[in-house]
Amino acid sequence: MNQEWSLDVLYKGYDDPDFIRDMERLPDKIEEYRKVVASLGAGDEKGQLTALLRAEEELDEFIRRLDLFLSLKQSVDSTDEQAADGVSRIMDAMGTVKKDEAAAKRFVASIADLPAVIDSDEFLSDYRYRLMQMKEEADHLLTGEAEDVLARMDVSAGQAWGNLQSYLTSTVEVDWQGKKTTLSHIRNLAYDADAGVRRAAYEAELAAYPKVAASVAFALNNIKSQANTVAQLRGYSSVLDMTLWQSRMSRKTLNALMDSVQRFLPRFRQYLRAKGEALGHENGLPWYDLFAPLGEGEQNFTLEEAREYLVSHFRPFAPDMAEMMEEAFDHAWIDFYPRPGKEGGAFCAGYPAKRQSFVLTNFGGKLGDVVTLAHELGHAYHNRCLEGNRPLNTDYPMPVAETASTFNETVIMSAAIADAGEKEKLALLDSRLSDLTQSICDIYSRYLFESEVVERRKNSFLFPARLNEIMLDAQKKSYGDGLDPEFLHPYMWVCKSHYYSASLNFYNFPYAFGALFALGLYARYKEEGESFVPKYRALLRATATAGVEDVAKTAGIDLTQTEFWDKSLAMIGEDIDTFISLVRQKG
Repeated sequence: MNQEWSLDVLYKGYDDPDFIRDMERLPDKIEEYRKVVASLGAGDEKGQLTALLRAEEELDEFIRRLDLFLSLKQSVDSTDEQAADGVSRIMDAMGTVKKDEAAAKRFVASIADLPAVIDSDEFLSDYRYRLMQMKEEADHLLTGEAEDVLARMDVSAGQAWGNLQSYLTSTVEVDWQGKKTTLSHIRNLAYDADAGVRRAAYEAELAAYPKVAASVAFALNNIKSQANTVAQLRGYSSVLDMTLWQSRMSRKTLNALMDSVQRFLPRFRQYLRAKGEALGHENGLPWYDLFAPLGEGEQNFTLEEAREYLVSHFRPFAPDMAEMMEEAFDHAWIDFYPRPGKEGGAFCAGYPAKRQSFVLTNFGGKLGDVVTLAHELGHAYHNRCLEGNRPLNTDYPMPVAETASTFNETVIMSAAIADAGEKEKLALLDSRLSDLTQSICDIYSRYLFESEVVERRKNSFLFPARLNEIMLDAQKKSYGDGLDPEFLHPYMWVCKSHYYSASLNFYNFPYAFGALFALGLYARYKEEGESFVPKYRALLRATATAGVEDVAKTAGIDLTQTEFWDKSLAMIGEDIDTFISLVRQKG
């Protein structure tokens, strides 16, 4: 089994004639699109709309292939100069079409009876949602020249600051047992069975951050300053409101979600205190033991064992999911292990043209790593469910982006817990609750942190010490007495890449949304059985062509009310009660 992914479906390397040709053709492809936009105006509106969408389809596929190849190369080697140069060239080139994209949106908005024109043609009808979004977005556009300048400046501003954070955190050297290691490796040791190793790794991790904290702080400050500026220029009341519009989600839904989460936080603290007591701590759980394995039967997995574990647990739910997982393992979709220069964490990137996704993980052999694979392959399944859509109907907003992935976590952990003996159940429940604590409790702290940083950045520059204070305050508000206040993580803002995109802010609440939405969907699956699976596929397909609330309505769910979120959280409460009971039984 390959340990690293193969990108041959994109290009076979930098010397691939197709890659060399496409990089050379990049300016010409952009010019072709610009000519189509320049031709828009009075005349056959239906014909012009069709020509515009065809041109967008062609350019999108061309750019997607190039950008995906180079971005994936860069993600496993941040020192790859050719990848960095190529990504920069693509960003520069795409920055030049922002003016044209704005003109295209204004043309769409200018059509007097747009719905009637859309309804008159099957091809346009497939793009109804996209076209109506373009019409609405036109209200927040700047002048064509301003859009052009903003896009070009972003390449050497927001995007560059984000690249800096990725580079610094993937290359910083961590001192460990007389040697140098990577941040990804040292963070994986948080799952080690040895308590001494976990604490020492936590201390080594915190000791490494000051080496890069100042530079990363400049990145964070400037990215959030840019976000504030762009939101103001576009006429949004705040960065959060701009993000909600991009997320196709209402403030009412976000408020209902966060209200339910805030009221449930004391239950997570009960779990954390119980785990702390089980590990011999009296003042709450120290950060370095958040991921400590608990109970008996903690299993180490080889890649082959991880493959079999996933396939066997998902085949009963959806055979096509299991088959896709086999394909991912057997055909080098996945880059598994950490190594110097490789990006930390995990992600999945889809390539619909070839029915393939690419998954990056930093596999450490623990159950949590297998769950991470299930999570990322959930994204891959989501991508596969979109394959029947038109090429431009394959992108979905942040909140539903984590639905399929978190649903996968729920499926595999529920099956594993149900199959476990008494000796294994405590370990599995702890693993599940640990993941949910991250998806909801820690995400709430990140939401508080980013809200505070965005607001303060309007008037102040935030140096590392101040950012540490804000992070610690957010963690205390979220975790409360569940964690030992002497052992928190002030530098969590440095290592989380989710903060470092000028165009994708507040990439935190979607994880809580996804976790609780997935739990609610899983409850429907348990009630309905196999008949639910086609509905689930249809729901995933709808995520690219409908707002979040409308997607949920396909399953009979009202996201704007706390009732749905409360029911999903109540399912977690049942696991917490079982966990505490098992801990007390074991003394």
